[in-house]
Order: sequence, then C-alpha cells, then structure tokens
Amino acid sequence: MKIALFSDIHANIDALKPVLNDIYNRNPDAVYCLGDLVGYAPYPNEVINEIRSRGIPVIAGNYDQGVGLYSGDCGCAYKTEKDQTNGEKSIAFTNDVIDEENRAYLKSLPAHLRLEFGVNGNPWNMLLVHGSPRKINEYLFEEREDKSLLRMMKKAGTHLMAFGHTHKPYHKIIEDDDGKVRHAINIGSVGKPKDGDPRACYVMLDWDGDLDLTNPESLKADFIRIEYDVEKAAQAVEDSPLPNAFADMLRNGGS
Repeated sequence: MKIALFSDIHANIDALKPVLNDIYNRNPDAVYCLGDLVGYAPYPNEVINEIRSRGIPVIAGNYDQGVGLYSGDCGCAYKTEKDQTNGEKSIAFTNDVIDEENRAYLKSLPAHLRLEFGVNGNPWNMLLVHGSPRKINEYLFEEREDKSLLRMMKKAGTHLMAFGHTHKPYHKIIEDDDGKVRHAINIGSVGKPKDGDPRACYVMLDWDGDLDLTNPESLKADFIRIEYDVEKAAQAVEDSPLPNAFADMLRNGGS
C-alpha cells in the first residue's frame, strides 16, 4: 500500500503543481491533503481549484477554517508585532480575493480523517489531522517529548498520526507499553517550508499487507523534496499586495 500525504500549500500554485505531478507519477493507492490550502501567497482560488479538480480528500487547516468562516483570524501563533501585522494583511487579502464557492468549500472541510486497516486480522488505524487531534492549530514540533505524543495517540486511539501545521517534517517511531510501536509523522509543507530547505515537501507512506506494529521497519515513510520555481513564486508575492517578507520566506525556506 502506498499513500501520499501533503499539506500546507498556502496558495502557492507554483509549488503545488510539480508536487502533484510527482505524486501521480509514483502511482500511489491514495492521496490525502492535510489542509492549509490558502494564505501568504496570491493564488488561493487556483490551489483550491487544482485540488478539487483531482478529487483529493482534504481536511481543514487553521487558515482554511479562518477564511471559510470569513474571519480576520487565521489561528496562527505570531511571535512579533510585525509578524502579527503581516499576518493580518495576509488573511485580509485572502478574504478579499477568494470566490464564494471556494469559501463555502473551505467551510465544509472535515476536521480529521481516520483510516481503518487490518482486514486480514491485524487491525490498526491512521489518523490524519492538521495540528493535533486536540486542536486544529496546535504545534507538534519534533522536540515534543515522545511520551506526550504517545499519550496523545493513545487517547485518540490511533497507531499512526500524520499532521502538518509546523512546516517542519519529521518521523518519530515511539514504543508503546505493550512493546509495539506507534508512528508520529509531520509531513512538512508544500508551499511554505520552514526547515531551511525551500523545496516543496510531501510524504509517501509504503507498507506491505497489514502493518506489523511489532516491527519499526515495516512502515516506510519517504520525505520527498521537489524542486520548483521558487523565484517565480516569490515574485508573484512581491507583485501582489501581500507583504514582501513572505517572498523572502519562500526563498530561504524560513519562517
């Protein structure tokens, strides 16, 4: 079984298109998007239309929720007053340019998706969230303690938890009390990476038969980085009413 997961496009159509081309060239069994289609770049409608045209299942990100509700708050955690001001300009721009059909689409997106596996007698499940099972805009960074992630997954009743929101990819294999393992996977960002690498990022999960929860190596999670025309995307931001700081973030893969 091969499943492609991607997230946090943030209105960057120039990054999304080559990512989708690469995904479908690898012929996965399923493709899912973990939200934040809009914000920070000038092409929210184009991104939504591209994903909808392919019939890709999507869950809501915090930015999608804010725009879907026509709110001035994206639920983002800005560290400085300048970041806050730029963020307010971003959601105001997005609210101004998005068409009402796409706003209604964002408003209708589900919060989580749960996939049940193990029809051959070894049941397990995968939970897709944007921030965390508890909160759409909770940040689960890599330095989060394993016991905290394990507690969260046990409460949510999931063996594999995939999420985005931080824009920083990682995969943690955490041993459970019964000697089995659980997987916590941050799938990174397509359109606004924050790990110092400006290339788009998505994850391809791969396993054979029923996932063996006693074997940490039974699940393969490949973090795939895709080159795209970053300068074109940055120039599009600079040619729009959006703050130029967002263009610099695209160029340096930073926050």
